[in-house]
Amino acid sequence: MSEVNRGSRVGGWTRFVTARPRLSLLAALVITALAVFAGSGVGDRMGSGGWEDPAASSTYATKALEREFPASQPNLLLLVDAGGKGVDDPSVAAEAGRLTERLAAEDGVVGVGSYWQTRAPALRAEDGGEALIAARIVGTEKEAGETLERIAPEFRGTQGSLDVSVGGPVAVRHEMQAIIQDDLLRAELIALPVTLVLLVMVFGSAIAALLPLGIGIVAILGTNAVLRGITEITDVSVFAQNLTTALGLGLAVDYALFIVRRFREELAEGVDARDAVGTTLRTAGRTVLFSALTVAVSLAAMMVFPQYFLRSFAYAGIAVVLLAAAAALILLPAALMLLGHRVNSLDLRRLFGKGRKKPVPGDGTADGTVEGTSGGWGRTAALVMRRAPLFAVATATGLVLLGLPFLGVKFGTADDRQLPSSAEARVVQEDIRSGFPGSPGGGLEVLGEGGATAAEYADYRDRVAALPDVLRVDGPVVSGDHAYFTVLPRGEAVDQDTQRLVRELRAEPAAFDTSVTGTAAVLVDSKDAIGDRLPLAAGIIVVVTLLLVFLLTGSVLIPIQAVALNALSLTAMFGAVVWVFQDGHLSGFLGFTPTGDIETTLPVLMFCVAFGLSMDYGVFLISRIKEEYDRSGDHERSVIFGLQRTGGLITAAAVILAVVMVAIGTSRVTNTMMLGLGIALAVVMDAMVVRSLLVPAVMKLTGRATWWAPGPLRRFHDRFGVSEGGSHPAALAGGTDGTGGSEGAVSGAGERDKVGV
Repeated sequence: MSEVNRGSRVGGWTRFVTARPRLSLLAALVITALAVFAGSGVGDRMGSGGWEDPAASSTYATKALEREFPASQPNLLLLVDAGGKGVDDPSVAAEAGRLTERLAAEDGVVGVGSYWQTRAPALRAEDGGEALIAARIVGTEKEAGETLERIAPEFRGTQGSLDVSVGGPVAVRHEMQAIIQDDLLRAELIALPVTLVLLVMVFGSAIAALLPLGIGIVAILGTNAVLRGITEITDVSVFAQNLTTALGLGLAVDYALFIVRRFREELAEGVDARDAVGTTLRTAGRTVLFSALTVAVSLAAMMVFPQYFLRSFAYAGIAVVLLAAAAALILLPAALMLLGHRVNSLDLRRLFGKGRKKPVPGDGTADGTVEGTSGGWGRTAALVMRRAPLFAVATATGLVLLGLPFLGVKFGTADDRQLPSSAEARVVQEDIRSGFPGSPGGGLEVLGEGGATAAEYADYRDRVAALPDVLRVDGPVVSGDHAYFTVLPRGEAVDQDTQRLVRELRAEPAAFDTSVTGTAAVLVDSKDAIGDRLPLAAGIIVVVTLLLVFLLTGSVLIPIQAVALNALSLTAMFGAVVWVFQDGHLSGFLGFTPTGDIETTLPVLMFCVAFGLSMDYGVFLISRIKEEYDRSGDHERSVIFGLQRTGGLITAAAVILAVVMVAIGTSRVTNTMMLGLGIALAVVMDAMVVRSLLVPAVMKLTGRATWWAPGPLRRFHDRFGVSEGGSHPAALAGGTDGTGGSEGAVSGAGERDKVGV
């Protein structure tokens, strides 16, 4: 494709987005208002589960047991405190009987049973002061939550001489959903004003600072509307709302920072607003587009997993990334056209006695002011490249060491301990865990189908009871051709011994068809599903990322470097997740209860999100290096120039995104806290360590080979790839003879090609 054609294409896009800027902004305002209406109440339609594989054996067994034996799968527990009389007192028994009858009469409640009906030891506290009424609320997660909201106030609290608390899995999920929504609102109230203050500090101008915030709000509201539509089709996890807020603000800030800064730089060169918008879209706009695609691909990889928890983040992430990019590439240019030089208005730094310096060419900072060729980021790049082997080895070694705790990761499943210690559902589960016999919540159910004789059932029960990890076997409970056994393990609910017991039960021969469910069985199936699909997800991310970065750079080595260094930047996050959230260091300071394991899907989610964000910053830096290399053909000078021009920008964007993620990390739900704080750490490490130290060191070591590509791939890039125009002849020749230059400062920083737009 010729440069003329490329320029005309960009020129056409510029005319499209700037022809009627007022109309564009008015249309955006109307669409945003409709999105507010369409997305209202989306949180109430979301689920708080989604960790199980819907095609797994355990899921099949759970649904079959719910259908054939509702009492075998209670999800509602009423913890009855006898108030000092003891649960076997006749008056207590009479009152509890009436309470049980009332619960059984409620619509949507089945399989009601109690200690006073069955005299089952597992339903009575060891001290005799408390006992349980168990039941199942039927329907979808949403329907079960609505039923709980309706009946819980009728049973909670004082009931005659009894004191009743509401717990069970349905109560845990419902309370978790409510807490997440409250925490999300609080996070937004924290993040928005702090982000605005940071943007003012970066830009100086209050007008310029408001633009990224507006783009972020449009992206968040639009994504909520998209998610509201998706909930009509499939399940969506309430946790995905946190990602919507974080990425909506974070990526909008990233994209708007990049575009507004380049626009202000062009204005400082003396061009008019229309030409400044055209050049900005041709350079920064193209980078934003590629960045959005790389982030979207990383998030889209979660679609290959069967758990709707992970798929929900793909839905939310893809929507918010594309909407943020669209707003940055359509609405923002329209706003910049209308503002022109007024984008620099309202310099709030004057309130603190720091007026804005006049922007001129050679800008090396994020706010449009001169840092000069000897600026901090330029000096850093030059220093790193002079000592490239030392910085490369030391930085890589340090990152690997920070990631070593992840070698001891143990995978588990989320439970009530995700909730704050004061949550009623958690208090009930803690009382059951500490005061009732057996292993509450850790029992395994074995479903038998096809019919069998009493002797065959007895033989199977005896063989299962003889397994070394089995404490007791109850059952069978028989109904027609179906039966089920309850197997209590000797170990904890999801420890390695119990997971091994699941596989032993599935391998145990029987005269009838068997399938196993329970907490440990769901975990085993979830781990298997993730392990089976992880290579495919990783392959999608790597292959598409390699292709996109190649199209951006025309280099074979840079895409490989980008993938490898991005993966290395995540080691600190994974090491910290295990050290803090699994092993419990800092748990007192952060206010959570360590469980000794990490929820199985969380590392996958955190990898996809953090890798995408790392690529976001990588594309910003690489594109600016490539632009200068196309202009000058000087490899080392281009690396220094790229870091000088984007170092402050990437750092500012990373700090702002980290603030948003930390706000998410203030959640009282442990998994959300882990997600927010972990990704905040990954973002900071990537921007401040990998981009500023490791990337320039590695690019110095690879030297002239950095820009090499074989002839067929060069021709492919010439036809389908990205070029900023005005390339240096050495760059067009493949970059093999343009790697000269000193390790000193960048000269001619203000010179820039003026390809028509």
